[in-house]
Amino acid sequence: MSAPAPPASNDRAWPSRPPGRGESRENDDTRTQTIDGVLERVIFANEDESFVVARLKPDAGDAVINVVGALGGLREGEHVRLIGRPQQSPKHGDQFRVDAGYPLLPHTATGIRAYLASGRVQGIGPRLAERLVARFGADTLRVIEHEPERLGEVGGIGPERSRQLQMAFLDGRSQREALVFLAGQNVPPGLAVRIWKRFGEHTITVVRENPYRLAEDVRGVGFLTADRIARAAGFPPDSPARAAAAIVHVLHEGADEGHVYLPQARLLDRVADLLGLPDIAPPVLAKLVEEQRLVADGDGIYLRWQHQAEVEAAWRIRDLLGAPVLHLPADAAAAFERQTGMVLADAQREAIAAAADAPVFVLTGGPGTGKTTIVRALVHLVEAADAKVLLAAPTGRAARRMGEATGKSARTLHRLLEFSPQENTFLRNADEPLEAACIIVDEASMIDQQLLVALLRAVSLGTRLVFVGDADQLPSVGAGNVLADLLASGVVPSVRLTEIFRQARESRIVTNAHRILHGESPIASDPQDPKADFFVVQAETPEKAIDLVGQLVSARIPGRFGLDPLEDVQVLAPMHKGACGAQALNERLQSLLNPTGEVFTRGGRTYRVGDKVMQIRNDYDRDVFNGDIGRIEARSDKGLVVRFDDRRVDYDGESLDNLVLAYACTVHKSQGSEYPAVVVPVLGEHWIMLQRNLLYTAVTRGKRLVVLVSQPRAVHRAVTNDQRLSRCTRLAQRIRTGA
Repeated sequence: MSAPAPPASNDRAWPSRPPGRGESRENDDTRTQTIDGVLERVIFANEDESFVVARLKPDAGDAVINVVGALGGLREGEHVRLIGRPQQSPKHGDQFRVDAGYPLLPHTATGIRAYLASGRVQGIGPRLAERLVARFGADTLRVIEHEPERLGEVGGIGPERSRQLQMAFLDGRSQREALVFLAGQNVPPGLAVRIWKRFGEHTITVVRENPYRLAEDVRGVGFLTADRIARAAGFPPDSPARAAAAIVHVLHEGADEGHVYLPQARLLDRVADLLGLPDIAPPVLAKLVEEQRLVADGDGIYLRWQHQAEVEAAWRIRDLLGAPVLHLPADAAAAFERQTGMVLADAQREAIAAAADAPVFVLTGGPGTGKTTIVRALVHLVEAADAKVLLAAPTGRAARRMGEATGKSARTLHRLLEFSPQENTFLRNADEPLEAACIIVDEASMIDQQLLVALLRAVSLGTRLVFVGDADQLPSVGAGNVLADLLASGVVPSVRLTEIFRQARESRIVTNAHRILHGESPIASDPQDPKADFFVVQAETPEKAIDLVGQLVSARIPGRFGLDPLEDVQVLAPMHKGACGAQALNERLQSLLNPTGEVFTRGGRTYRVGDKVMQIRNDYDRDVFNGDIGRIEARSDKGLVVRFDDRRVDYDGESLDNLVLAYACTVHKSQGSEYPAVVVPVLGEHWIMLQRNLLYTAVTRGKRLVVLVSQPRAVHRAVTNDQRLSRCTRLAQRIRTGA
């Protein structure tokens, strides 16, 4: 397969000297040029090779050129083509800023030796490269490709190895052609490598036939990137492939926003805005439905797997509701009190009685209302009947807290369901169900629709399933609104606890959480009270707020309460961006709390040994999950070593993209976690995110101390704004009606 010709070289290959004072540079910084040459030496490369400093010996001319930029994995000794523009650095003088680069096959014996010695062809190292070129000279590459049987003329190479070397060379040629082709489509080098890794020798065919596949199949390629590549490849703006990709993209965006489906009218409006064309999407949508890539159900349009999951979840819950379960005594609450000596409140007795009689049960309530006591009671009663109970939660932190509260082992749902990274599926399912008389799942507000279905598949008929959570918290990050839908169905038995127990009422954190739920502003503790646990510090501007947060975390809270600023204090921001968003807060707190740790850079992020970091995606191979917090313990040869509790985890390559600084995080990322102390900026710049359930969730993350750094109008906005962003889901309706 031959690749299209690369971009023609500019006549002005390189200025022979920099212009003197007063001379024109002829807009050197904007004129794209192409230079061929040998990459003599890599002087510096950051960890992901997004920034490289190297020296290039051009084919034309004797002067060695300093090149900087993303070289896309090019290696020393390779004959390369670089596309970019000259620039002048005040410190380093003339440089060539690289926008794209790819390897070229060398034609001289010296170049071929360097190319083969670079390791670009698997199985050939420097010594073998020397022997091959000594035998075949400038004809070496032609022999490898077309006459591999002749490689036996070099000692130690038999027929099988000759074939392997030919295949490795052909694979490298295919990659080279793909990278040349993608460079011609203005694809950045790093992204080009990811595309090649996904499609291999089919890369050029895929991109030519339908570049919009990239948006679905390659991580880091969204619709806009695929659209740019497609337009460069000549796809017209009214292409059906473009409309189809836009429809699927908008549905995925909807899922990212929590929606299981989108109403058809809303979907088409958003697609028209994205495409800039109002009329091309409806017939394409109809075809996608006809081809069963999408599902139309009523006025809703679903991604097919979302529709299947919602329907399956509903019928599995209905099946569980109709199955007999382990008999617990009619006076279960009284039995628990007799056996343990505990005295329950009336609401707790009612909740235990309801749970004892229900195959599926939902227990909800705010902090201090006694949910944990009811979980303990259910565990005790099931085990007293000589039956098995399993405890789980969506996150590692929530599972550990559940285990500490009950004295029993609790696992994450992924570990309970035995997720297999190799097979990309859960090993516990309808064929290999969980063996238990009762399964209790805490922090159920965090469960999204896909995780719910995975759980339900592993629950046998006759197993009691209990969901415990706070329905007033933020819903799951993933699509769906499971806890709210179970409650709204009217079919699943449930109890909502509202009474705050006396001990909990002594906590201003608990009472303020309930004030927020009722639309009332929180009241700060008396600063002189030795038991004070809730403070409000006013800040006139975001800039003043970030200064105050820095002072509170680094000095004032440790000084008064003896809390460790890294281990015990968590800053929770309503938004990621902004002058006082999580990103800016992390930069400020890193400079205050860890200014001297050894530096490591990755894709524009700066880490230091000692930094507090968070995993932001589930990584089943490394056994770390979204929201897990650890500390960078050391640098390694290829990346970082992070300690999560008692485990050391190595990060390198793309896995490093899953780590972010965690001195501050968004409120959404804090779900399922509790911290000894939380500091929460609540400012006008967060206006769009200021809602009652967000502030309530933030406040209830603090165990011993909560500090709001706020503007009064912003707090008022949060407590009075109960207009939750509704999620498009029909799970409650399907459970209720069986549809």
